[in-house]
Amino acid sequence: MPVIESKLPHVGTTIFTTMSALAHECGAVNLGQGFPDFDCDPRLLDLMNVALRAGHNQYAPMAGVLALREAVAEKVATLYGQHYDAATEITITAGATQAIQTALTAIVHPGDEVIVFEPVYDSYEPVIRLNGGVPVYARLRAPDYRPDWNEVRALITPRTRAIMFNTPHNPTATIWPADDLHELAALLRDTNIFIISDEVYQHMIYDGARHESVARFPELAERAFVISSFGKTYHVTGWKIAYCLAPRELMNEFRKAHQYVVFCVHTPSQYALADYMAHGTHNQLAAFYQAKRDFFLQAMRGNDLHGHGLPNNGLRWLESAGTYFVSASYAQLPQFVHLSDRAFAEYLTRTVGVGCIPLSAFYHDAFDERTVRFCFAKKETTLLLAAEKLSQLFHTR
Repeated sequence: MPVIESKLPHVGTTIFTTMSALAHECGAVNLGQGFPDFDCDPRLLDLMNVALRAGHNQYAPMAGVLALREAVAEKVATLYGQHYDAATEITITAGATQAIQTALTAIVHPGDEVIVFEPVYDSYEPVIRLNGGVPVYARLRAPDYRPDWNEVRALITPRTRAIMFNTPHNPTATIWPADDLHELAALLRDTNIFIISDEVYQHMIYDGARHESVARFPELAERAFVISSFGKTYHVTGWKIAYCLAPRELMNEFRKAHQYVVFCVHTPSQYALADYMAHGTHNQLAAFYQAKRDFFLQAMRGNDLHGHGLPNNGLRWLESAGTYFVSASYAQLPQFVHLSDRAFAEYLTRTVGVGCIPLSAFYHDAFDERTVRFCFAKKETTLLLAAEKLSQLFHTR
């Protein structure tokens, strides 16, 4: 048998797969991997059935069903004031990960550098390397996890091809305000550096804040691939369907790669989503998930919304301004602080019965601040059960 020389020699099974498998093995409540445990709107399923039975079961156009691209164009224009041409500047993709991979394939050449922000979503570094690129790490520091633009400026070299980030930010659940986007625009002015902006949680912004999409800023939009997800927005992560926005010249290169990476995306899903988007249901998403965030945190702090009294378990909960995640520090707990965050996450899963994700998994050097991440995109019964189990934290060791 020939010996394969791995392109990703240091990459193993993702932390999400590992922790979800452990949660399943232990019968734990899985608040690790980010997916809902509730179903989508039945109307969307009905529209999928209509599309299936209407005969939309063959290849879609390579760029996506035009009706869906037009719906996306209308939404983006309404929300952010940026007009993308549905015919030439919007492409439907097989999930956001494929969109990210394809954008990198379109622009990165061997040896090019791509700046990312740690803690960084775990798929970014591997797809940069698969395209021959070199990841360069800027550090977001607790507690606010805001970018240090002087640090970013110092990281830029003649080999810098792109800056890639996500806001709202997974895993820290923070958001970039407009000031950061203005700083980024000033930093990139008069450069040939591209932006890949991962905005899959764009509709999950809390406490009256607003999502500052790259699409709001013409100076940034002209050099950017902006990516978002139908799966996250409409509770259908298993459909693996998303979209990418970019100016015509960039999208032309994106589509050259897209047609050979995946060619096209599941046809009936696109027709169903196009019809469903007419309802504008993303408008309620922030309130929906903010209520889940508040329910979970109140339960964890000892007084959930239905009056159940749960003892405080001593975790320090960090701010969750966006996404459907919230992180907790255990650094102040003397009986656990000696454990790495991965060991603590495994302890919570095996012994307490609640699965979570260690934040060190999002750093290339496994930087460990004794912090773990939980997903609150769950039914209230699931969240309450998790809170009840976590309330036993002081009684199980």
